[in-house]
Amino acid sequence: MKITYIEIYRFSIPTEPFAIATGTMYFAQNVLIKIYTNNNIYGIGECSAFPMIVGESQETCLAMAKEFARILIGKDPLDIPERMNELLGYAAHNSTIKSAFDMALFDIAAKHDKQPLYKYLGGEKRVVETDMTIGIDSPENMATAAIGFKANGCHIIKIKLGKDVHSDIERVSLIRQAVGTDMILRLDANQGWSFDDALYALGALENFNIQFCEQPMRTWFDDKLPELRANSPIKIMADESCYNHHDARKLINSGSVDYLNIKFSKSGGILEAQKIHEIALQTGTKCMIGGMLESRIAISANMHFALASPNVIFFDLDSCLLGHLVDPVTGGITYNGYFVDIPDTPGIGADVDPKFLKTCEKWMI
Repeated sequence: MKITYIEIYRFSIPTEPFAIATGTMYFAQNVLIKIYTNNNIYGIGECSAFPMIVGESQETCLAMAKEFARILIGKDPLDIPERMNELLGYAAHNSTIKSAFDMALFDIAAKHDKQPLYKYLGGEKRVVETDMTIGIDSPENMATAAIGFKANGCHIIKIKLGKDVHSDIERVSLIRQAVGTDMILRLDANQGWSFDDALYALGALENFNIQFCEQPMRTWFDDKLPELRANSPIKIMADESCYNHHDARKLINSGSVDYLNIKFSKSGGILEAQKIHEIALQTGTKCMIGGMLESRIAISANMHFALASPNVIFFDLDSCLLGHLVDPVTGGITYNGYFVDIPDTPGIGADVDPKFLKTCEKWMI
């Protein structure tokens, strides 16, 4: 099988503003890739640029996509490790746009094998429930949002923090009061706290029954994570500190974290995510599958990966529910309340509505 041509789309999705500690996103800066082959099989991949976290914008993703596409033309799409090594050899980073190519290659491989991706990866179905994320707002507004999620049947809330430590404590306090004791609460400071602030906040929040706190400090304070973890009554999850399996190994071996958050936009796709999962599995370090502001295409791929990764026990698959004003996807992941499922169609099982695709700026290599 050979790659014959590749289509690249500016896949912008209008959203309600979404605020985290490092900035606010006003639309989903996504890029769509379609890789065509001489076997009448094409693969689809999507990435969601989040420049204030990963350092890639939609424009940089589009620019690198054109370069990567030229490298892959005429090559065998089924040799995924070699194809991704070629992209790594051309550019050291750019994990976000690499993830779209990786996803499309895995879609082709599973379709060629006539299996849904999770089965191609060796997985099986299980019950999966996603959390719902509340972006940074006033403590009162965040508590109101939490009440709304609970009323709709949500059992797990992730609370974005990291602006001001005292306001953050008030945010969590009001949300816990609003939803009661049964709801699972997770925190995500998105690198917003200093070491002293993190130590203070995590201690102050000890009695609010918090499941874990994601990325309390900037990545340049990773050397302080072992000390923070040793003194924190709340478990610590690495997000921005863990891009690849080397990061995972260092974080685990140094006793820095309890959990890891795997995101394709950081790992560069499924191939490297599998390596992170394997490192974590060997050490009993549980993982979460997360994302940026992807549509149901990439979230479907996330779900397939999670079903094939038994050490992934936390699920943050809510990105398309976080204020997306349109759903341009056909097929793919479905939501029954906050329980999610994936179809048993070959590959990722998701595609784009042709009408929406016609509105997107396009390049063909």
